[in-house]
Amino acid sequence: MSSVETLVALVTLTFVLAGGVKGVTGMGLPTVAMGVLGLLMAPAEAASLLLVPSLVTNLWQALAGRRDRTLLRRMAPMLLAVAVATWLGAGILTGAATTTATTALGLALMAYAILGLVRLELRLPPAAEPWLSPLIGAATGLVTGATGVFVIPAVPYLQALRLPKEELVQALGLSFTVSTLALAGGLASRGVLHLAGGGASLLCTAPALAGMALGQKLRERVAAETFRRLFFLGLLLLGADLAARAVL
Repeated sequence: MSSVETLVALVTLTFVLAGGVKGVTGMGLPTVAMGVLGLLMAPAEAASLLLVPSLVTNLWQALAGRRDRTLLRRMAPMLLAVAVATWLGAGILTGAATTTATTALGLALMAYAILGLVRLELRLPPAAEPWLSPLIGAATGLVTGATGVFVIPAVPYLQALRLPKEELVQALGLSFTVSTLALAGGLASRGVLHLAGGGASLLCTAPALAGMALGQKLRERVAAETFRRLFFLGLLLLGADLAARAVL
């Protein structure tokens, strides 16, 4: 098997795995994909590959259930900040110093894994939301623009709002969708996102969707707590490896 064929096989398996994680947990596709692909290629190239699969799966998640305009209005300050900061932060991901982006990606994965393992449960008072949402959005956008990972600190923040389950799933989908579109714009504006890359990203959608289907079936058979621990331990090790590779 040639090196190109090996790379294609590894990328395909990565998106099946990432889709499977999303099928079980409802999130994690870009996190897992960026973590594994970061071992195979530059972070900017990895981010380009995950754009279409991420957009398709997150749009489906955002549009599932009730069409609640109240939720969209409530999240608007955060989403706007996410979009602007992601576009601005994409310069780190596309810059010459790729070790900076790789280190940031590793640290972001480790932080997310640690939060998940310790089961840190935050609760925010409603009065803090108007001024905190734009700050969280800006921080999430900078992390997304620098690493291609959408989860920090948006996911812990949205969980701390104690939204009903259906609204939380939709809120995560909205946040991830805006992050994906803004990241695509940031990469395109810096000449990184090309037609060939878009085609490759489109091809990655099929294994991602296949993985989601498998993950949804697996969710019915594996204890949620067991899977959660294995998932976050795996992310912690993966993040540590990426950070170490960038430094050494």
